Amino acid sequence: MTWEARAEAAIARYRAGEMRGLDQRQLTQLGNCAWAAGLSLLMAGRGDESAKWLRRAAGRYRESWDAGAPPDSWGRPIAAMKALLLAGDDASAMARWALDAGAADTDSPIGLYAAALAFLVLGKDVEARTVGAALRDRDDFPQAVAHAVVTVAASDRAGYPVAIGHVLDSFEQRTEFLEDVPVADTVLVLQALARAREAAVDLRASSVLP
Repeated sequence: MTWEARAEAAIARYRAGEMRGLDQRQLTQLGNCAWAAGLSLLMAGRGDESAKWLRRAAGRYRESWDAGAPPDSWGRPIAAMKALLLAGDDASAMARWALDAGAADTDSPIGLYAAALAFLVLGKDVEARTVGAALRDRDDFPQAVAHAVVTVAASDRAGYPVAIGHVLDSFEQRTEFLEDVPVADTVLVLQALARAREAAVDLRASSVLP
């Protein structure tokens, strides 16, 4: 399936979902469909259209939280931050949402990851490094991602290329992706955060990158 076809299919699912009752689960599904459309359009080289759908995804994820999502639904603020970063937008409001919801105070590895991303978005690199280091010491969170977070927070220009390469490796080895859209979104997000610190690197060509 081409990336254009993937985008069209995701948009069709989104349009169909809009016709149903929009409880927190359905709003999340709409966010997922918009996310899939945005990533697919990004891979197809249609940046402006991609950004529109990624912004829509971020909004739907936020709506789903406010509509009564379970309190530990940390994937939603994570996805919202990622979507806005990939759209090239300011994700500060979504970062503050994650922290105000208590992401930094949870024992959940996904919640702590939300906090680490939020701190990076807000430029609080000391805090991001502390949370990333805590994640790196756990066995229930991907070590490659935790290490990459730490190197971004530290603006570690020696360690970051190795760390982000390992994250890319992990995506190339995966067989399951959200909405079946095989894109290394975490790599792209970390690159955006590293770029803000003048630490981004040129990555090798990959089927999971634009």
